[in-house]
Amino acid sequence: MGTRLRTARKLLLGREIEHMLSTAGVSQSEAAKIIETSQSRIAMLIVGTGSITVGDLERLATELGFTDRTYLESLKELRRDNHRRGFWNTGYRRAYVEDLRLLVDLEAHAGQLRVAEAEIMPGLLQCESYIRALHEPEGTPDPDPDTVTVEESVQARLARQEILVAQRPPEFHAILSESCLRREYGGRTVMVEQLEHLLALSKRANILIQVLPFTVTTRGAGAEDRFTLIRVASPGAAGDLDMAIVESQGDIRYIDDKPAVTAREAVWARLSAAALSAEDSRQFIEHVARSFRRKTFNTP
Repeated sequence: MGTRLRTARKLLLGREIEHMLSTAGVSQSEAAKIIETSQSRIAMLIVGTGSITVGDLERLATELGFTDRTYLESLKELRRDNHRRGFWNTGYRRAYVEDLRLLVDLEAHAGQLRVAEAEIMPGLLQCESYIRALHEPEGTPDPDPDTVTVEESVQARLARQEILVAQRPPEFHAILSESCLRREYGGRTVMVEQLEHLLALSKRANILIQVLPFTVTTRGAGAEDRFTLIRVASPGAAGDLDMAIVESQGDIRYIDDKPAVTAREAVWARLSAAALSAEDSRQFIEHVARSFRRKTFNTP
């Protein structure tokens, strides 16, 4: 499974290989002959599921006419990847199911992240108590040592969130349905903590949060839309990597087809235009937080 795991760098490298082939007017089969491999292996490289040696990568690039040393070094850098054997299977990282690992890696490399959420607080914005409430088992915990623990799940999500406060954080923009603010997980005290956490994050320069109230309707895009748009800058010539990630019922789909991504961009634009401004959203969040506080203190 190791060589087939897609990562941000592998996807970027695949785009560069595809760009070189297109520019040189060379087919996948012809490229395969250059490095004495199969057409299917070239196809796997392009979609980010294959691997290639440094020597083969340099030989392919130079034979296709790409001899600039700076460009060749950028290709070699993309080939380097820190997801070695065992990386995802130890410590809190084992809480990331296989389908989620590409998203985690894309987040770590992203320059821009945009999230539209309908029912639950986006993972990158969840406070620790909210995360625990989501992962607490309903019955008796499974004693199986291979089962991911609540603590591992919490630490895994907190680790993902570190990108937002890193030295060079991505631009993060979230559009949240009012349901995200009102749907209770862990009780009212947890919800107050979560909303206060959201308000604190909204004051960071790299984070923009908009709320879509129940009273607002949109044309062609509704509060049921739930997706993430990710942009990863490319050090090469193929241009930035833009992907749409759609999650539903435990299923996650990674979409890099340009028309499909463009369609999601259009939905995003409509949602953003319909949602409250950043300042009005902060006031709305504070209003909901006050409501939870009143209910908490007034309930016997």
